[in-house]
Amino acid sequence: MRAVALLALFSLCVACAKGPAEVEMSGNTMGTQFSVKLTTTDVDAARLQQDIEQSLADVERMMSTYMPDSEISRFNDNTTTDWLEVSKEFCLGVEEALALSTLTDGSFDITVGPLVNLWGFGPGELLEAPPADENISAMLKSVGYEHLQADCTRPALRKDIAELVLDMSAFGKGFAVDRVADWLEAAGFYDYLVEIGGELRLAGHNASGEKWAIGIEVPLIDQRQPYTVIRLTDTAVATSGDYRNYFEADGVRYSHTIDTRTGKPVTHSLASVTVIDDSGYRADALATALLVLGPEKGMELASRESLAVLFLLRSNSGIDERSTPAFEQLRAT
Repeated sequence: MRAVALLALFSLCVACAKGPAEVEMSGNTMGTQFSVKLTTTDVDAARLQQDIEQSLADVERMMSTYMPDSEISRFNDNTTTDWLEVSKEFCLGVEEALALSTLTDGSFDITVGPLVNLWGFGPGELLEAPPADENISAMLKSVGYEHLQADCTRPALRKDIAELVLDMSAFGKGFAVDRVADWLEAAGFYDYLVEIGGELRLAGHNASGEKWAIGIEVPLIDQRQPYTVIRLTDTAVATSGDYRNYFEADGVRYSHTIDTRTGKPVTHSLASVTVIDDSGYRADALATALLVLGPEKGMELASRESLAVLFLLRSNSGIDERSTPAFEQLRAT
């Protein structure tokens, strides 16, 4: 009822405004929340909310491991190494994910799910102690993007290890913000900000005619405050960090960010990575990959690919930053 009342209020405000107004819609999706802000003079907010929710539901039907009848669940439940027909859109998403896995040498890997679960960061309870090395070694045998193939001319997917499963959690929210943004533009909206679980896609301007103000959070466990604010338009933003989802055992903190090359959480000083890119899914996946790689190797990749990236690192003095020239150029405009 409260959401319906808010939508009605937004509709009235838009109708009575003399100039562009900022209309916001929100809800739940993919185990988190979404928010869509539009700068517009005319919109049926209730209808638009319904269309946005339908678009997001379509993504969940492709990529949600919590839905037993989703495409990803159907692929994961398949214990053969035969080709399995999937929708064209899902196949293209997996194909893009595989390309990013190759680009990052596996630091982004959509087959990481079993390791995430082994470390207690899946749907089960958190662990009180890390898993045994022999269990990690055994699990690594059923993980690896190189065991996955996509043929989107069919379209179909196959795995050459029957136990291989997919987990799109480091790709899906970025994919979803792209889908909503593309739908909005097709419907004639060009001033918007789409946010899903912290991943963003934005275009045009806010109601004041300015670029959208985007805050990047300080990577601290017990605080939520902006480290910096930049104004952006016509781009996507994603941040990955190790400071929200973790457990401690014997004085050691274990992050949910798992490196599939070792089977273990990352242990370096890099606390968060923010990537600005043309697409949400690329920003989402690259932020994860760079966080896995760490400050040195991550910066090497970011520099080589001319990425716009902000690294925030823990140090004895607090939080230090490193950024790429492409990021600084955006911060200065």
